[in-house]
Amino acid sequence: MRNTKITCTIGPSIESSEMLEKMIRGGMNVARLNMCHATHEWTREIFQRIRTASETVGIPCAIMMDTQGPSIRTGDLPVPMELKPGDIFEFTVKGAQSEEEKSVDVNYPNLIKDIHEGDTVLVDNGVIRLRVLEKLHRRMRCEVLTQGELGSRRHINLPGIKISMPSITEKDRQDIALGIALGVDIIALSFVRERKDIEELREILRAGHSDATIVAKIEDQQAVVNLFDLIDAADGIMVARGDLGIECPYEELPIIQRRTVKACIRKGRPVIVATHMLESMIENPMPTRAEVTDVANAVFEQADSVMLSGETTVGKYPLECLEVLDRIAQRIERSGGANYAEDVELIEERQKIVRSAVVMANELKAKGLLVFTRYGHMARYTSWLRPNHSRIFAFTNNERIRNQLTLHWGVMPQLIQFSEDPEETVLRAEQVLMERGFLSKGDQVVIVSDILAHDKVINAVQMRIVE
Repeated sequence: MRNTKITCTIGPSIESSEMLEKMIRGGMNVARLNMCHATHEWTREIFQRIRTASETVGIPCAIMMDTQGPSIRTGDLPVPMELKPGDIFEFTVKGAQSEEEKSVDVNYPNLIKDIHEGDTVLVDNGVIRLRVLEKLHRRMRCEVLTQGELGSRRHINLPGIKISMPSITEKDRQDIALGIALGVDIIALSFVRERKDIEELREILRAGHSDATIVAKIEDQQAVVNLFDLIDAADGIMVARGDLGIECPYEELPIIQRRTVKACIRKGRPVIVATHMLESMIENPMPTRAEVTDVANAVFEQADSVMLSGETTVGKYPLECLEVLDRIAQRIERSGGANYAEDVELIEERQKIVRSAVVMANELKAKGLLVFTRYGHMARYTSWLRPNHSRIFAFTNNERIRNQLTLHWGVMPQLIQFSEDPEETVLRAEQVLMERGFLSKGDQVVIVSDILAHDKVINAVQMRIVE
């Protein structure tokens, strides 16, 4: 009975049907497909494998496609190149020839145009740091600041530099088209910089008749500057601490994370905290004490989900990672949270109806909040308000809505057929929860209904005893 959800990236360590079933039983709520490393053939196969595993174990699991986004990378090198502080190094574009002994080409033609003398260039997740000395025709001379070994196709970060690459690349468009055809539940958009990036993806989804939700990934300084606008435009946010920790001063990262989580909760957007949560467990069966505290902080802040990347794609202990997150989350949730939801500003009438239900549930310490919803709005509002004691059981007749709700804090989504008689639907839901051991006779519950009955939408809140 954990409120904080767990997102796991799918890779060789857990991609078999057997492991996927174990991961879903163990608490994986969202399966992430990282399109940086995925072929379309693999994506089709794994998508169906996840759906089948979810049906087999009888537990919903959302599927999130994560786009690669605009990626600047070095080209191929015959052998790794050793760089030392003080070395002169050149980046070349469009097949330009360098006169320097040490150089590499890049895949981004406008690099020279976008960058300025004195700017910092980071390569291979910031391991190698260089300073731009001079811009030449199709070449850029740099001074190496930190020692490192440069291999082929290494990622380049340009902190604070506004690049002219589109947020949605041609590769992304092809991947998104595949995601629409398959029916992914969520699309995470990488390197979002401004609202129009999200609106562009929204239009692509609309043209493809897809109702997938959009999670905007906060990964660079421009996204941090436009944070509140991005939260307003997206359906959810991911604090992607990998690139973000390279693009921004590392001492700012905890502040950015907390500000983002707080803003998302106050706005009513689900938020995922991602990257390096249990990095040491890629190779080791136990987390470091610092990792335990890091996970605990995200849970205390009441983020909707914590995410695993390498830990579950190539790690040796994916099931153990899942257990670690589950144990930490359950323990920290029992000790209380940051309660950022106390400052939310509710505008719509239905949001205020849900608040009255949550206040009632908090006062009664009700065993459950039963939310009946056709489009997911009432369940999302209930999760937004972070009930103190009550589990949120969301009943919907829409499989896609059920899957998407698995991302939201505290929500346990259930698929049910709605009757024209609301009372019959409620009794059926109570029976389902009793059969699964979530409720017992005599338990107090609070009902929030948003169901169609005799062609009318009924919004109501009631307290009742399970019989």
